[in-house]
Amino acid sequence: RTPPPPNQKKERRRLRPHSPPRPRAGHGRRQKKPHRYAGTVALREIRRYQSPRELPMPQAALPAPGARRLPFQRLVREIAQDFKTDLRFQSSAVMALQEASEAYLVGLFEDTNLCAIHAKRVTIMPKDIQLARRIRGDQGLGFLL
Repeated sequence: RTPPPPNQKKERRRLRPHSPPRPRAGHGRRQKKPHRYAGTVALREIRRYQSPRELPMPQAALPAPGARRLPFQRLVREIAQDFKTDLRFQSSAVMALQEASEAYLVGLFEDTNLCAIHAKRVTIMPKDIQLARRIRGDQGLGFLL
């Protein structure tokens, strides 16, 4: 068979409909997710939920007023009985104790999480809490750990 003359070859190329370019190997994958250090997303969520402008749960989902205070109030009364019996507490005093203890524990767990992240772990361990308390200089509360 003889090859077609050069002018017919050009016409055949022009008349052929264009097909979409085929994807190259490896281009069909999803875009790579950005690298995040372990625990940084968790820390961001902690900060977001702690911000005063946003409640972690919607108002309708919150328990009845005082329902969260009752277990804490029982704990306070139980601990106080070891020091003196027949103690009375104002409700505002129990609220202040609860807010202060929650703030302390949240800060301690933030520092504990940073210690775990520094050790290239995501899970916190008792040694992380001990290190965080030692760095902070917490002297009292020996019954915690």
